[in-house]
Amino acid sequence: MPDLSTTYLGLKLSSPLVPSASPLSKNIDSIKRMEDAGAAAVVMYSLFEEQINQESHELDYYLTHGAESYAEATSYFPEPKEFTLTPDQYLEHIRRAKTAVKIPIIGSLNGVSTGGWVKYAQKIEQAGADALELNIYFIPTDPLLSSVDIEYNLLDLVNDVRRTVKIPLAVKLSPFFTNLTNVVRRLDETGVNGLVLFNRFYQPDIDLDSLEVVPRVTLSSPFSPHAMRLPLRWIAILYGRLKADLAATSGIHNAQDVLKMLMAGATVTMMASELLSNGIDRLKVIRQDMIQWMEEHEYDSVAQMRGSLSQQSVKFPAAFERAHYMRAITNYEVPWK
Repeated sequence: MPDLSTTYLGLKLSSPLVPSASPLSKNIDSIKRMEDAGAAAVVMYSLFEEQINQESHELDYYLTHGAESYAEATSYFPEPKEFTLTPDQYLEHIRRAKTAVKIPIIGSLNGVSTGGWVKYAQKIEQAGADALELNIYFIPTDPLLSSVDIEYNLLDLVNDVRRTVKIPLAVKLSPFFTNLTNVVRRLDETGVNGLVLFNRFYQPDIDLDSLEVVPRVTLSSPFSPHAMRLPLRWIAILYGRLKADLAATSGIHNAQDVLKMLMAGATVTMMASELLSNGIDRLKVIRQDMIQWMEEHEYDSVAQMRGSLSQQSVKFPAAFERAHYMRAITNYEVPWK
């Protein structure tokens, strides 16, 4: 049988199949089921900067505001050490997950700025997480904020977290940078252990009945494979240029998607939409389909195929750049003629 094992963030994994951050990891039984179905590691659902900051402000407000108004007011509140805030529950959830399964548990912090909330990176480490994924989700809307400022803010944040923890650190990025290869090179120089490509930006919608802007979570679909093409291209371009591992995410639904990402140069492939839509047991099917394809095509291991179709390995490297764009456009045929 082919060897599916891989090493991501210095962690020895049984395969490249890793469920990404999603509501599935909020339940310990679901984490156990993912392990049983073949997940090699699990990225926990994200702890958000806003959660930490908001609850810290609320706690400070109630502890200080009441005390100023009524001398005895603070007696109605427990000591700060007795408070169980959502961030603290997150840390306890990591502790419970670590005792429940043998696979690595990767914590996830979602934020965009440096500040006191970053201390939770260390708390996640202390809770027992095997690694930490820093999920960068930032939509710049200030016309006075330059691309240089955005990139420096990103690097400051990553450096801040990197100094805070000793466990392996991955950064989950968006593709929306002026020169992604330059940003990635500078992130690599900070000492991050992995880069996760790419973050999906959920777009708002307008409800015509309530006349309100509403959030809409639209999962990726195997019937719309373009979602995986962007990370596929950039992983193929970046493979062999960095010390950091490359993790593929967005639009991965089946064994074919996983195999393509590995050939482009990914160390692991992450999925959420497929598991949310069709169940955790899809991991078993994808794993078995990978094995079957590798046996049929005489691949002995994941390591053998990794990067075999990256930009530096193919006969026509420009296929990942502008030349293929021209070829795709000029050769397109209208399907309804």
